[in-house]
Amino acid sequence: VQLQASGGGSVQPGGSLRLSCLATGDILSSNSMGWYRQAPGKQRELVATLTTGDSTNYAASVKGRFSVFRDRAKHTVYLRMNNLKPQDTAAYYCNVGPLSKLARGDFTSWGRGTLVTVSS
Repeated sequence: VQLQASGGGSVQPGGSLRLSCLATGDILSSNSMGWYRQAPGKQRELVATLTTGDSTNYAASVKGRFSVFRDRAKHTVYLRMNNLKPQDTAAYYCNVGPLSKLARGDFTSWGRGTLVTVSS
């Protein structure tokens, strides 16, 4: 399985970005997926999950600002990030698997992440 996150960039506080997670094949339609981020010097954290039934869950720090959704035809899952804050600065990654594994984050393979920088 190859997963590639993209769409990062530099924005000012209050700005918005939309990240994309593109997968090879149809893996995103048949598995739950999670968006993670890792800030410099910090552990990777799970920020959002999306199940095959399109149920979502968010970390408290991003709830109300981030939304995760999929485009099945494009084999892509998106993370829409609004009202970005400096503390959202991190490298963002996506991965797929059962919700229990997404919660643990104990994957041996992580695709290429995308860097988000929020500063004035």
